[in-house]
Amino acid sequence: MESERLSIYRASRTIKRRDNSLYNALRSIYEDSIFVGEISQLWPELPLLANLRCGLWYAPKFHSTCYFKSTDGHTNNWSFSTARLNLHVALLAGQRGGCMIVDSTRKGKQFPDSMSKTISIWTCVLNRAILNYRSRVGKPNMPMERESDACDQHAESTGLVSPSWDCSLHLPLWVSNAEKAAIEDRLEGWIKQLEASGGDVACIASALKKPLRPLWVSQKSVIWLNEVPGYDSWDFTPIMLVSASSSCGILQQRTTSEFSWTYIAGAGDDEESWARGLSPNLFWSHAHELIDSGPDLCNQKVADIVEKDRVYRAQRGQNAPQLSVKPSKLSGSTDHFPAENSPLGLGISGAENDRKDSVDLHAISWLGSTNLAVGATQHAADASDVDSALVCERESSSLCLEYPEVYLHLPILNSKLDRFSLYRNLPAALIFAKSNLRKGNRLLVCCNDGEDISVCVCLAILTSFYTNEGSFDDGKSFSETCITKLEMRRRLVFICKFAVNARPSRGNLKQVFNFLKDQSVGSGC
Repeated sequence: MESERLSIYRASRTIKRRDNSLYNALRSIYEDSIFVGEISQLWPELPLLANLRCGLWYAPKFHSTCYFKSTDGHTNNWSFSTARLNLHVALLAGQRGGCMIVDSTRKGKQFPDSMSKTISIWTCVLNRAILNYRSRVGKPNMPMERESDACDQHAESTGLVSPSWDCSLHLPLWVSNAEKAAIEDRLEGWIKQLEASGGDVACIASALKKPLRPLWVSQKSVIWLNEVPGYDSWDFTPIMLVSASSSCGILQQRTTSEFSWTYIAGAGDDEESWARGLSPNLFWSHAHELIDSGPDLCNQKVADIVEKDRVYRAQRGQNAPQLSVKPSKLSGSTDHFPAENSPLGLGISGAENDRKDSVDLHAISWLGSTNLAVGATQHAADASDVDSALVCERESSSLCLEYPEVYLHLPILNSKLDRFSLYRNLPAALIFAKSNLRKGNRLLVCCNDGEDISVCVCLAILTSFYTNEGSFDDGKSFSETCITKLEMRRRLVFICKFAVNARPSRGNLKQVFNFLKDQSVGSGC
């Protein structure tokens, strides 16, 4: 029964990877951008803003960007972030009479929580803070005199302000009354946080003639083109929240005259997992070329475009990061970690290097003279120069059962499936590694692909038991050192110098750092 469940799991993952291909993502973004373009043309005077990072994919050109996080609108986690005040959005809306914000969601919902609740909270807090400010200076319902040079031209050129200043919390209909009441209970505390943060409420009060209010527009919205109201006719300053993608909860197979493809709602989200180094600007510079290339050629087209852009910027002395983690050549012995002041060249190999390395993508890589190797599990049994192995993946190996002293299996899951799996298993990994390295055994740390989990476990082992010179010291130097991100990065550079296919995920690296930091604190650091 267990094997059947695993087989079903593998099959479902295979289907999901196929449906979430690069071409399907780009084609879905392109189709959704048509809707965004149509909405922006209904009110062409209103500036178009992208909510970072997902929204940036859905139009070839934006007036500006903003950053409203969905997590600030999650149920029972509502928040008003003073680190992301987005006051430039309110100022721009006041200057231009409103604005449009573009975002999307994968959740099968019409709107992401950033639009359903985060921005609704933000507009209400700003409206109430502005009213408080005007009350203090004696003009609660009138726009103030210009407080700074940055404040608006729109306030000079338009008519009188609305006779009353609406401070209500405006939420979409699908948010329950109970949730609305819970949010309203927190509003006064958020207003105090805003006023204590030093945000320039005076400038916003001078710019805004009418209170801010969100409006929601999705692909299911019904808009009669001959009855589109002018934004100047409203008694509020509209913040148009445009959700780019279709909210259909099932996969949609679509066919053109040339290609068949699968629609992905919110395809622009989490770009590190699918974009292969392609940025929104690069995509829109080559959109028609990529869409016309079809599913079979899309990946190669993207690789060529990304590499050409990297070379172009590198030749002009601009920032030119590369796709895989690969350090620049470091002076001194190749077996040593880079010196503290050495340049840490965490960059990418381009498409050409990726193709060159793909022949031996999952081979075992020995990390200098450290007696540590990293690689894919499939090579563990065939590696003749390995004395012990640490298998870090869901499935166990028969070798682990036959030789428990030198083979250990740890069922570590990727951080996207379990955010603390690696953290929980690191103590056992370090105990096993320490035991074998003390004996002088050559240790292989492996996982399914040899690119992520195994690299992060090796990073923990190197940091815990090796000196800056790359010599095994049984943990003495670690017990006397406070772990820092710079120190972690130096060791990651060392690993990636030998394991050029290493691609550790941010979530797994964070678990390693948190674990080692906890250990160093526990050692009296």
